[in-house]
Amino acid sequence: MNAKEKTKHILRVIGEMFPDAHCELNHSNPFDLTIAVLLSAQCTDETVNKVTADLFQKYRSPEDYLAVPLSELEQDIRRIGLFRNKAANIQKLCRMVIDEYGGELPQRHEDLTRLPGVGRKTANVVVSNAFGVPAIAVDTHVERVSKRLGLAKSDDSVLEVEKKLMKLVPREQWTDTHHRLIFFGRYHCKAQNPQCPLCPLLDLCREGKGRMKPATNRQAKEIKKKLNSKG
Repeated sequence: MNAKEKTKHILRVIGEMFPDAHCELNHSNPFDLTIAVLLSAQCTDETVNKVTADLFQKYRSPEDYLAVPLSELEQDIRRIGLFRNKAANIQKLCRMVIDEYGGELPQRHEDLTRLPGVGRKTANVVVSNAFGVPAIAVDTHVERVSKRLGLAKSDDSVLEVEKKLMKLVPREQWTDTHHRLIFFGRYHCKAQNPQCPLCPLLDLCREGKGRMKPATNRQAKEIKKKLNSKG
């Protein structure tokens, strides 16, 4: 099985496992999505959604975020990791959106990455989910799964993982693949206690095979012990 065939097989399997994979950050417009993704760095989507439930009711535009003292915005997102830094970036982002983009969030990837707190991953999420531009955002789940399944090398950087996925996956499937890899990593191939015994892709996962060997050896020892005790 060559790289293209292997990738096609992986995409088919995870597509069957998670056909409805989607962005789990609650938002109603591109601007809210950008704020939500910014907040999600080193934080779970679940926590972000709890915070933005009230945040997006209070702040509906860039002007709203600038109408309050920084300390107030910090308190509003206090449950989020790195909340002080993120609050400062949000206000700087809003100032730039107003001053340089007429109060409208830019749609081009290169413009988005100019905004404070918006890196390549965030921009990829926004252009793909808000503006329909195919993209693969490599978060911790996508990176972990890609490396475990051999779609990327263990020492590849996040950018190298993204480039390899873009080369292996057809462009029209980039966004769906991004979501499905996230769901696969979040709900199945977890960082801790991955579901290796139930994984339909175990034969492609060197790490998974390594995890299963100790369990197999233990089972063999238990069976041998029982047989010896009967003898």
